[in-house]
Amino acid sequence: MNTPTVATLYAHIDSALRPLADAQQALPMRAYMLDQFAFLGIRAKPRRQALRGLPRLNTWTAHDLLALADALWAAPEREFQYVAVDLLSKYERQLGMDSIAHLLELVQRKSWWDTVDALAGVVGDIVLRARATDAHAQRAMDDCLVHPSLWVRRIAMLHQLGWKAQTDQERLFRYALALAPETDFFIRKAIGWALRDHARTQPEAVRQFLALHAEKFSGLTRREAGKHLG
Repeated sequence: MNTPTVATLYAHIDSALRPLADAQQALPMRAYMLDQFAFLGIRAKPRRQALRGLPRLNTWTAHDLLALADALWAAPEREFQYVAVDLLSKYERQLGMDSIAHLLELVQRKSWWDTVDALAGVVGDIVLRARATDAHAQRAMDDCLVHPSLWVRRIAMLHQLGWKAQTDQERLFRYALALAPETDFFIRKAIGWALRDHARTQPEAVRQFLALHAEKFSGLTRREAGKHLG
């Protein structure tokens, strides 16, 4: 098959998903997202199965991938945004640091934890890969830490999830302290999640950090961070 255009691939996705729409499933899915988004009513597994026949996009440029993501983001039903983040995750090696600004624009459109956290993974993969050749690549996340959007700040806090031994611990702790005064649930949860993830490889460092700064963090953050510390 020839490499498809953005328009033809969008049409392929649309025609694969719409016949699977289930209004009864859509109701609880919409309620779970606090009635913020319309849903076709397709769960993750059947949605992904329906799109197994999509052509490979290994030859697509970052511009094409992001244009498709924009088109999917414009669709009213939430499943289309889920397809977008799945494709961005699958082909993230075709994206570079110059794609981060566009990804952060998506973060700020139709924002909620489901798409934001998926995009945090894409951003994190790009930054980690870039850091191999540019020691200063993570400075882009320093800018995100002070962004007006809480969702972009959440990206900053979560971008090192899964980095394990490659985690920049100094930056992780610095971000946690910088965001600690915030009262938003999603920021407090993100701090705890990021610390809990790091505790899988550096439990004593996280334990000492929490003990030293306990009064600065909310109960929610401390509970999340300490779940696996005993």
